[in-house]
Amino acid sequence: MILSTSSYIAGKEVKKTFGVVRGNTIRSRNFVKDILAVLKNLIGGEIEEYTKLMAEAREQALDRMIEEAKALGANAIVDIDFSTSYIAQHAAEILVYGTAVYVE
Repeated sequence: MILSTSSYIAGKEVKKTFGVVRGNTIRSRNFVKDILAVLKNLIGGEIEEYTKLMAEAREQALDRMIEEAKALGANAIVDIDFSTSYIAQHAAEILVYGTAVYVE
């Protein structure tokens, strides 16, 4: 699967457009990770526990979008973008979306 944040892929021609595909996940923080984050916040620096949580969430959302595109017969996704929104006090949604296409 070819992925692109732009509307074209160099050296490829779009032969068919399938439409919008998306993938999302909603993740909540973990009590143990919250304690570690509070301690890290006191001394400063990156909060690796949250960085890892968000990276895993992005990958899961991306995998879901790719599966949706494959089911349509696409071999590429263009105009990919990510969005994050808070659902509840300790939960956030990661959404990725793009346009599924067939390229040659």
